[in-house]
Amino acid sequence: MKLRTAVLALLTMALPLAACGSGTATNPIAGLQRDPAPEVGSLSLPDASAGGADFTFTPGEGKYLIVYFGYTSCPDVCPTTLSEVKKALARVGEQAKNIEVAMITVDPNRDSDELLTKYVQTFVKGGHALRTDDDTTLQKVAKGFGSGYSVTTNAKGEVEVTHSGTLYLVDPAGTLILEWPFGLKAKAIADDLVTLFGKA
Repeated sequence: MKLRTAVLALLTMALPLAACGSGTATNPIAGLQRDPAPEVGSLSLPDASAGGADFTFTPGEGKYLIVYFGYTSCPDVCPTTLSEVKKALARVGEQAKNIEVAMITVDPNRDSDELLTKYVQTFVKGGHALRTDDDTTLQKVAKGFGSGYSVTTNAKGEVEVTHSGTLYLVDPAGTLILEWPFGLKAKAIADDLVTLFGKA
């Protein structure tokens, strides 16, 4: 499971991307930019951390939203990635209050509302725990972001999960403007956020 998770995380780095590392010489952007940039503001999922209220991917004026697809029993990719997000927000400083974080579970059968909420908010205070039992809805949202996942049971009865290890950044209007591949460090993520706030 550990190897398959890591392999799929690395494969997401090979998605068709444009303007990789674009930006000025003084303020390069480490994140990857898709062309055209997907609109995800019309998508929504139940927010387990808010009693199941409908959560849309439109953070609103002056704010950004970091979105991640994962699961709580992930042995390596998820905790590593969320730890980097936590460190990045600490580096951003005062502007961190204008950055929301949402984790979408790809393993809702094992991730209860309570478990997912506790997991996400262990890394990011006030983080959104998004969960649905409707796989059609989950697939639609994943497709909108260009993310992928698979949950299967092997011959031994063990659940095996693969998922994209990418972090997605959504702007105030609901446009997916940046993707940070698995393995990118907190400093690069924070620098991108500071640059974006500086241009706003």
